[in-house]
Amino acid sequence: MQARRAARELAFILFSQFDKKITSYSKDTLEDIVLKSVRVLSDNASDELKTSVNSLMVIREDIKMYEANHETNLNRPIEADNVPVAIPMTSEMIEKIDMMIDVGEKALAALEIAEISVLDSKNEVNDYVVDIAEIFQKNHKEIDDIIQKYAKNWNISRLVKMDKDILRIAICELLYIKDAPMKVVVDEALELAKKYSTDDSSSFINGILAKIIIDYGLK
Repeated sequence: MQARRAARELAFILFSQFDKKITSYSKDTLEDIVLKSVRVLSDNASDELKTSVNSLMVIREDIKMYEANHETNLNRPIEADNVPVAIPMTSEMIEKIDMMIDVGEKALAALEIAEISVLDSKNEVNDYVVDIAEIFQKNHKEIDDIIQKYAKNWNISRLVKMDKDILRIAICELLYIKDAPMKVVVDEALELAKKYSTDDSSSFINGILAKIIIDYGLK
């Protein structure tokens, strides 16, 4: 995972902790929040892994019960050990396995971001997160006005905060930093939406960013 991708996810977590006094945060305060964000990711990864382990235990118990209640074992003497039986791959079991895979992937991604942030000798991750935050501090009114302009039929105060924060980060990169490939910025904004927001968020965010790219002549 690239440093910038890690920085975007940390920026998203940092933005989630912003309050109405965002303009008063010093650089030291922002860096402190970034450190806390790394800890949040690590804690989330730990929780996701625990969930995955619990899911495995549930599946293991389901398999044991299926084996015990199979007609092959029900017809055996009570004192006899159960013998292995074939397990049909039901949709329910596939769903449970898919859930574990999803949980495991999220946990690994969170740990990877935390590791990159801690081991980044050039401080690229930390610096990029703070750059995004400081740009939003200085331009938050203009950025939110842009979101309001393109979020037709929506009042920005009623938008899902996660969607607003993802758009804020992407707009900071597209219109102010301008050194990241446009496609990368958009793609990773959509990935954040899929990971953290609602089912409809990706299309909503993609629509707004597409309009901004066209109207601002970005290439």
